[in-house]
Amino acid sequence: MNDLLNKLSSYNLFNNLLPGILFVVLLNHFTNYQVPQDNLLLNLFLYYFIGLTISKISSICTEPFLKGLKFVSSREYRFFVNATKIDNKLEILVETNNKIRALLTMILMIIFSKIFYSININCLNLSENTRQYLLLIFIAIIYLFAYRKQTNYIIKRIDANN
Repeated sequence: MNDLLNKLSSYNLFNNLLPGILFVVLLNHFTNYQVPQDNLLLNLFLYYFIGLTISKISSICTEPFLKGLKFVSSREYRFFVNATKIDNKLEILVETNNKIRALLTMILMIIFSKIFYSININCLNLSENTRQYLLLIFIAIIYLFAYRKQTNYIIKRIDANN
């Protein structure tokens, strides 16, 4: 267990595991839904997956939404690649930026969860099985778009270095 935790980078701990843990704790506190807390090792993997998913939602949904509102802006990726060659603190700043964005998304997801669990979803006449499929489809869509975004970063990085 210690070996596993030692192999996680600070980026993985703060951008994936921490939001996952906080999400479960806050979800258990603010909604009627309770995530079981009975197996520490399984919970760590669950927290990590939840946090990773929150991070992907923050990248795929929150970031473009805030850019669309002109609340935040960015530069072309090739400028970032060139700047990281000159300024080694830039990657730390990006890591911090991503951490803040993931935590913002986690808080927004808690708010949406609170709203979701406070309304009567029985009026939709969705079975538990259907709700589970919808959740899995939503997660699959998030990872589909995350895969595309990551592939585009790889292409942009190759282009910036050629």
